Formats: sequence, structure tokens, C-alpha cells
Amino acid sequence: MPDKPLTIATYAAGASLAAVTLIYVFGPTFFLDDGASSTKKKGVVGLSNAANDCFINSILQALSGLPDLRIYLIRETHRRKLDGPEVYDVDLERLSLEARPLKPDTLAGLQQGIVTFALKEVLDRLNERPIHRKVISPQPFVRALERAFSSRISRQQQDAQEFLQIVTERLCDEYHAGTKARRQAQNHGITLATGDTVSERQEIAEQFGLAPGAVPAHQSAEEAEPAEDGPSLDEDGFPFEGKIESQIECLTCKFKPKPTVSTFVTLTLNVPQVSSTSLGACFDGIFKVEHIDDFKCEYCRLEHALKAKTHELSRTTMAEAKERLEDDIDKIREALENDPETPPKDVELPDPKLAPRRRIARHMYISSFPKVLAVHLSRSVFAVGSVSTKNLAKVSFPETLPLGGLLNQQRYHLLGTVTHKGGHNSGHYESFRRQVQPVPFSTPHSFGVGGVYSHQASPNPSAIQSPRMSTSNLDGATDRGSPIPSTPSLDSPSLRSLSSHSSLGTTRGPAPTSAPTSAPREYTASPSLRPSVSSRPKSLRSLKEKASSVTDLPHQLKRRSKPRKDRWWRISDDKIKESKTSDVLGMQKEIYLLFYELDRRHD
Repeated sequence: MPDKPLTIATYAAGASLAAVTLIYVFGPTFFLDDGASSTKKKGVVGLSNAANDCFINSILQALSGLPDLRIYLIRETHRRKLDGPEVYDVDLERLSLEARPLKPDTLAGLQQGIVTFALKEVLDRLNERPIHRKVISPQPFVRALERAFSSRISRQQQDAQEFLQIVTERLCDEYHAGTKARRQAQNHGITLATGDTVSERQEIAEQFGLAPGAVPAHQSAEEAEPAEDGPSLDEDGFPFEGKIESQIECLTCKFKPKPTVSTFVTLTLNVPQVSSTSLGACFDGIFKVEHIDDFKCEYCRLEHALKAKTHELSRTTMAEAKERLEDDIDKIREALENDPETPPKDVELPDPKLAPRRRIARHMYISSFPKVLAVHLSRSVFAVGSVSTKNLAKVSFPETLPLGGLLNQQRYHLLGTVTHKGGHNSGHYESFRRQVQPVPFSTPHSFGVGGVYSHQASPNPSAIQSPRMSTSNLDGATDRGSPIPSTPSLDSPSLRSLSSHSSLGTTRGPAPTSAPTSAPREYTASPSLRPSVSSRPKSLRSLKEKASSVTDLPHQLKRRSKPRKDRWWRISDDKIKESKTSDVLGMQKEIYLLFYELDRRHD
């Protein structure tokens, strides 16, 4: 009997060690990541504010929560590294042939992607999963941006929208400069990297907690075939870049000239001076049909010239003049049929002042939808002879935004916002960022010899072997099919994921455990060495129940956690706290910038 306390202590220590080991193997990062909703832990990295840089910090935090932008940065930087620096060197011969030549240093910075690499680095750091509170500085990115423009960023004009416009326009210019450089290199016979690589897909998988096989292969812009009705939404390109077409129609002759196409990286909407409005009403300000009077229609001008020439022909009697007028009439009619916007060059038309004035309808629409839609709500109110003020109207905005017509409608999902509190000349910027990462951040399977993504358990030399109790099947028969002693079955996400992989028909090895796979068969404890359950003390039984409750704790926490789609971060420089969708949608008076991402589930 003197050995009874020692036996109880031994079993208690073994049960505790087994519970801790099982939690570490099947969910090593669960408590670190899923506990981010606690007020004592910060789930994302903050940014320091050393020089009133909240307008910079809010934009960087909002951009860090856009998966399409991060995937673009990964692929663009990988491609530039694979192509080599010689592809993006400045070609002075090509530079001299440009219509608007740039300085060699400016073109070199665009082709080398200075801001692209710097933004990827800072966004990667902001998307780390810190164990404790972590704050970084935005100054490395700011210095890269200043080096790209060869000028200092003014702290006097602290406008988040202007900073966003500068960054996105620069990224777009670097993308197009890199595309031109690659095209020029192909013309000179330089072999480029086509498509994506395994390392590229692996980095995307690591950044978003996915398996490498879940990342689809990507087709380069040169290989992608354009669709018949316009560019494909899935082809390579800068995710913020979209196209707007402006179409006019003469209400008299119903003539529609060719639409005017313009590109954009952000959309600026004017907020009306009312007490409350909606985002749809702000979109109507630029996309609704607008009527304009006193417009000179090209078709109506040619018709007026045709009537004038015909009237002149009826009154002239000279043969030479009649021949000239008949030739002019034929050319005008040909222009009316083929291209009214291009009048005949060798025909003298009446004075434009005499052309009739018409009423036209003007309509703007998005012809190429961007993957990431950045919306700026302009709240500045300018008055003659007075100081500019801020429009404090409430603007309601939806979580899901439909854009386009009935035949080409696209849906966008809200992923981030930037809010502003204060007046027109002073205030503070904050950002709301949706938690788009998988929750919880658990390891789906043990690390094997094939790397972090292997499904086979790797031997653990440091593990200390201990006697294990063999489990029996439901019918009472002991399982002898595996040379490794079986462990008690746990309803964990890791085991469910492994069983789902094995059900696909692939041959797997023995079930992963925390012990080496080379454990001998005869090492299993015999039934005669196991104490009976009835003779076990109550204290030992209670210890086992506590250990089993600890192993089930991750699932209890997961059931009590908030829905993933309703979890947001509210970030004010280095201060971070969790928020809900209702809190984000309630910032109607402070909303300033909106970031929507294309929802491909409705394609």
C-alpha cells in the first residue's frame, strides 16, 4: 500500500502529459489563434504612428485584408524574380521612340517594381499571426514610395484617399511597365517564365492557410486568350484597374457615337448634401442617365450639310459647280452611312456655328469590372468665399453590392473600410478589416518527411515511449491490424481531415500518432498488466475525466466562437479590437473609403 500514492501520481502525470501532447499534435495553434477574440490578445499586427501617419496606417491595414491584391503581389514579384533583372533593365533605344519619353531613372523604377515589392513586404508583415501584441513601422514602405517618386510625402495634406490614389496608380503603372518590358524582351528572343510555379502556389497557400493543391494554376497574360465580348475577369491584371465607358445618344436622330473609354483604380462618388442617403444613390450620381442641351451632334451636322449642298445644287447652273456639288453630296452620304464621326476631309462643310443644336442623353457604365473595387465618398463641401467644410450626411452601404445591368451584373463583397472622425481639416482615420483567414488556424495534419503539407506522420525521436492501453472494437474484438498501438479516438478536425483524404481511394500509411512508426508490436501492454476499472480509485477516474474534457475543449471553444463571416478587426494605428458586421455598417456618418472584392460565387 505504500506505493499507492506513487501509482496515483504516476497515472495523473501520464494523463496530463497525454492530454497536452494530443492537443499539441492535433491543434497546436488553436489556443493561440482562436483566442484572438480575447481582449488581452491582438489578432493582427498594428502600425505605429510617429508623425500623424493615421492616413497611411489606415490604408495599409485595409489593403492587407484584400486576398486578390495579395495574390497579385505574390505572383507579380515571383514573376519578376524568375525573369531576371536583365528583362527589366531600361532600353534606351525603345525609350527614345516613345511618344512621351520618361526619364531613365523613372522608367527603371517602374519596370523594377519598387513599390510592388515594398507593398508585398509590409502586407506580409501585417498578416502575420502574432502570439503577443506586435506593432511595426510603416516607414520602410513610405521610404520606398518616396524613392519611387524622388520626393518626400507631405504630412501637411493628410488625406487617406490621395494616398490610396498615389499607391494604386503607381502599382498600376508598374504593372503595365513590366508587361511592356516582358513583351520587348520576347521580341529580342529572351525566354520568359510562363504561367506560375510551385513556389508561387506554395507561398499563396502558406499565406492563406490552404493546401498547395487548393491553389489553381494561373495563366499568364500573354497566354490568356481574350474573350470575344471583352477581357476575362480571371485573366492576369492589376486587381484595382477597371474601365468606364461613356455613351451618348442624340435624342433627335438616335445616333450613338463610339463610347469613350477611360480606366480607373478608384471610384470617387459625391455625397449629396442631405441628412441621410445611400451608396446606391451616390452611384446614381455618375451612372444615371444625364440629359444635356445645346449639343452638336456629328450626324445632324452632316445631315445639315447635305441639305445645304442639295439646296445649293438646285440653284446653281454652272456645269463645273454642279459636278463639284454632286461629288460632295456623294461623299457626305457615304460618311453618313459608314462613319458620321469622321467627316470627309476634302469637302467644305458649313460653318459649325450654323449646325443645329440637339438634346442628348449621356450614360456611363462599367465595361470592365475590377477584382477589387475601391470607392471614395467625397464629403468636401466647397463654397465661394468661405472655408471648405465636411459633409456629415449619413451614407448607408450594403455588405453585398450589385453593380452593372441585368445582363452583366456583378456582385461585390465588403472586405474593408476606412472611416474618418473630425472636421474637414483635422481628425483621425481608422480602418475596419474583415477576418478572411481560416478560423481556427489549426494544423490539418502532422508534419511528415515530405514537408509541412505531407499526410504521413513523421517519427519523433524525442518522444518517450510509454505503455498504451489497446482499445477494442464495438464488438469486443481487439484491433490487431496495425503494428502501432492504437490510441483513443478523438473527434478532432485533424482526424476528420485525414479520414476524408483516405476516403478518396489513395493508399496511406498507418494512422499518424505522436509515437515513432517503428514501435514494436510486442510493446503493447498485456491485459494482465492493466489495472481493472473497478479497482481504480475515484480520484484517478476523475483525473481521466478531466483530461478528456481538456481534449474536447477546442471543440467547445469552436462552437462558442462567433461566426467567421461576422468577425472584423477595428484598427486604429496600434490599437486593435474585434468588431462585428453591424458595427461596420453602422459607421454611416464616418464612412470615407470602401473596399469591395468581386464575389465569384455568383458568376
